[in-house]
Parts: sequence; C-alpha cells; structure tokens
Amino acid sequence: MSTVLETPARTAGPTHPPRPWAAVFALARFEARELRMNMSVLAFAALYVALIVWQTTQRQGDFPTLQDVDRDTQGMPMVIGLAVMLQVNRAVLRSRRRDTDRHFDVLVVEPWRRAAAHALSVVPAVLFTAVCVAVQFTWAALKPGAAGHGSPAELAVGPLTVLLFGMLGVLFARLFPSVVAAPIVLVLLLFVQVFVAPPSGSDWASWLGVVVTETGSDPLPSDLLERPAAWHALYLAGLALSVALLAVLVSGGRSTVVKAAVAGTLALTVVGAAGQWDGTPDGSTPAREVASVTPEKVRKCIEHGRSSYCAFPEWTGRTADWAAVVDRVQNLAGGRAGGERLTVDQRVDARHGPQADTVIPPSTEPGHVTVRTDWGGNRVPEFAVAVASVLVAGEEKAGTEICDARVVTIMWLALGGESDPLSALRNVRVGDSVSGPALVLSPTEPFSMSAEQTRIVAELLKKPRYDVAGKVKAKWTELTSPDTSLARVAELLNVSAEAASDGDACEE
Repeated sequence: MSTVLETPARTAGPTHPPRPWAAVFALARFEARELRMNMSVLAFAALYVALIVWQTTQRQGDFPTLQDVDRDTQGMPMVIGLAVMLQVNRAVLRSRRRDTDRHFDVLVVEPWRRAAAHALSVVPAVLFTAVCVAVQFTWAALKPGAAGHGSPAELAVGPLTVLLFGMLGVLFARLFPSVVAAPIVLVLLLFVQVFVAPPSGSDWASWLGVVVTETGSDPLPSDLLERPAAWHALYLAGLALSVALLAVLVSGGRSTVVKAAVAGTLALTVVGAAGQWDGTPDGSTPAREVASVTPEKVRKCIEHGRSSYCAFPEWTGRTADWAAVVDRVQNLAGGRAGGERLTVDQRVDARHGPQADTVIPPSTEPGHVTVRTDWGGNRVPEFAVAVASVLVAGEEKAGTEICDARVVTIMWLALGGESDPLSALRNVRVGDSVSGPALVLSPTEPFSMSAEQTRIVAELLKKPRYDVAGKVKAKWTELTSPDTSLARVAELLNVSAEAASDGDACEE
C-alpha cells in the first residue's frame, strides 16, 4: 500500500491592499512642486513679494488705517490666482496633450482621484498667499502710527481668491479639455469683474464677484464700514469648495459622499450669498449719523499741553502727532495766539457711505480746528494750515474766507516750522507749484493765494526761521489785521514788494 504524501501549497505572504489615497497625496505633492517651479507663477510671486516690500517701506504709509489695509491685501492675489488657474489647467490637460491618458487605466488612481490631487496641489499656493497677506498686514499694524482694526474676513479674501481660481482651473480642464478654454474663460472673468460687475459695494451683484474694495476720500471708523465681509468670505469658501467637488464629480467620483459634499458646499455658498445680499449700506445709518452729526457722543478727548484733542476711539493714539503740529505752529505765533487754548476735533462725514468723496464744512466755533482720519504725507501741512488760520482768524470758517494779506501770515505760520518748507508749500497747493495763484488745501474747504502772496511766502520760507519769527511776533497785531495791505506786510517782514503788491486773492 502506497502512501501519498501531499505537500501543502506554499502560502503567499500577506497582501497589501492598494492605497489609492496615498497615491493621490503623492501626485498632489508632485503637482504642487511643478506648480511652484513654473516660471509664470514664480514671476508673479516675485512681483507680489516685491510690491509688498515696496509698499511697506514707503514713508507715506507710516500712518496706516488697518481697516483699509486689510482691503488693500485683496487686489494682488487675484493676479496670483489667475496664474495658478492657467497652470493648474495645463497640468490637468498634460496627459491629454501628450497622449498618455490610456496609461492611467492600469493605475489605482482613478480620474476623479487625479482631479482631487490636482485640486490639492493648489493648497501650497494658497498658503503662500496667506503668509504674504499676513506679513503685509502685520507690517502695517506694527507701525507706531497705525490706527483702526483689521478684519480677519477681509484678510481671508486674498487666499480664498487663489483657492477659487485654482479650483476653476481643474474644473475647466474637466469640462472643456482644451488648452485654449481656460484663457478664454480668463478673459471673460476679467471682463465681468472690470466692466460688468457694478463698482458700488452697495449693489448686491458686486458682492457676487471676488473682490469688492470700496475706497473713499477718508478712512472711516471700522464700525461704520458695515461691509458683509464675513458673509463674503463664507461665500468664497463655499464657492471654491463647490467648484473643487464638481470637478471630482464630473471626473467620475459619483459616490454618495461626494454628492452629499457637493450639496453641502452649494448650500454654504447660497448662505454666504444670501448673507451679503444687501451689500454695503450706501447711505446714512444710525451709527454713521451719530459719528457725522454728533461726534462728541463717540469721541474721546485727550489733553496735550494747553489744548484738547478729541478723536474717535481708534485714533486716540494719533493725538500726540496732532499736538506736535499744533505746538510747532503756536510757537511761531505772537500775541495771545501763542498761548491760546485750541480744541482739535476729528471729524468725518459717513452719511454717504465708504465710497463718498465728501467735503467737511469748516467749523464756526472759535478755537476749534478740524482734523480728518487720514494722516501723514500732505495731510500734515494741510492740518498746520488749518491751525494757523484759526490762530489768525479766530475760527475755521473765517479762516477759509481770508483772501487778504493775512494769507501770508497764515502760510508762514503753517509751513515755517517744516524741515523742508518749500516742499510743504508745494504739497498744500493745488497744482504743486510755488509760484503763481493757486488754491491751498486744508482739512475742510480750500482758500486762495494770489501770485504776489505766493511770492512773498516763498521768499519768507527761504529766510532763516528765527529771523522771520522775531518779526512776526513783534508785529503780530498789524500782521493779523484785515486792514493791513500786502505791501505793508512785505515791508514789515523785510521782503521786497515787487509787483502791484496791494493786489490780493480777493481781487484775483
């Protein structure tokens, strides 16, 4: 009897199930690296960084208003987003251009997973934009002259813009598998954003776009902007996620989870769109009315030396800068004006919304000087002009109506203490000139300078400050009298009166 020995079959080692999501993340890392090394994306990223460095190092930006700075971060990311959209679109279509689509059939990464990988490849570009936005805002916020409060929702718009455009690049490649489709859509998007979308943030249709900046003549307190920024950020986030999931859906990922996620993100987009439906109020609201008509209810007054400075809560840190200008002007004045107690009132007119270019009427209260929410650069000598006109005329309204020889005294008081007085003279005049007639800017209404007044002021500003200051203080009463002629003022200040000097801005 024979015995049959059966050798047991060799059992194979443990099998490892395929890990498609690991492949998805590997592909996403590869595509992100390819996107990062693309020349057009690199060029725009370098330009973006250079622009941030240039803006943050400009001296006129030493006194930023943070509720304006956060909106200023939204423009340049659109260019980054458009570059990312085009390059992601090309990356998705790479296999079609090179006729390698059929090779993907043997891989564990299905088309919808590849779409997900391309969508994930945009994340580093989004993070780069977020870092740039954070640096730009933080740099401004750390400046000693910064005022106001930024909005996280406004700061999120830039990164969300790049995310949305990147997702559009993936979706367009799946819907329109042609390399010319994305550029055509890009042109259409730019056309809609620039020419079709309403420019006013008060219109609901403008908030369906990507960026709604809304800038006016002066910054408003942050609580008066009343922009639906949080709803807009929610709308952009929902829209970007919806586009990404739609790209997965049209690529074959039709699972219940994907369909439910598409429905959820679309609902999120609708909620955000509904929340921003009313847009920014373009007229007066209760808070804007109070700040414009009865600002004393919301302002805080701080004493510096002999004068009082009343500012909106976000600007109280600037009162010391205003006081330095007031002291400089008063130190050059004579008579009682040198020790007069002034009240500096910060004023806004927010009744027409954040886009309005408003003119604030001069105050009729004796000793009150207007300062606006913008500061730095030309705003400093303009404020000095307002201070000098109140010291000479007694009140702002009367100071803006002066056109006689007292203009010479006002302008020298305002600019005589500047480090570069002739440049300051140029900066406060419409037309940027130091000769001929011109309007002089101030925080409220402008007033006129005649050609002869300008010539005399320019001559005085070239003289040593201590020399002119002694004459101004000694002859203060006559220099500030409306009856004193221009020729007499020139004589008192030891300036030649060359051309029919009795003519003044009233006659011109």
